[in-house]
Amino acid sequence: MADSIKNNSLPKREFFIHGLTSDGKQFRPSDWAERLCGAMSCFRPDAGRNAHLMYSPYVRPILLNGVRSVVVNEAIREIEPLAYHFVLSFAKDNDLQIIDACLLPDPAEKPLAK
Repeated sequence: MADSIKNNSLPKREFFIHGLTSDGKQFRPSDWAERLCGAMSCFRPDAGRNAHLMYSPYVRPILLNGVRSVVVNEAIREIEPLAYHFVLSFAKDNDLQIIDACLLPDPAEKPLAK
């Protein structure tokens, strides 16, 4: 029981799949991030009948410095390892840049008292 509490308190790790190849060229098609996230939409905590209508909270499209990108939360590795490897393989097969990141605390959240 104590282990599960510890795991929940660890910060979630994320990484970005940046829409630039290793030589700096913009990846095409221009809607690649939305397509990838659409394919991953069923991997969500509340997956149900309408899961295909919303992006997964674990794989979501963003603009990063004006470039289409995808944020991948590594929690998806525990939910479905094959989905995690699919996303990583997509990035590697298309020579896309992978940038490590972490979640920043929500400014609305109050820090824990010491």
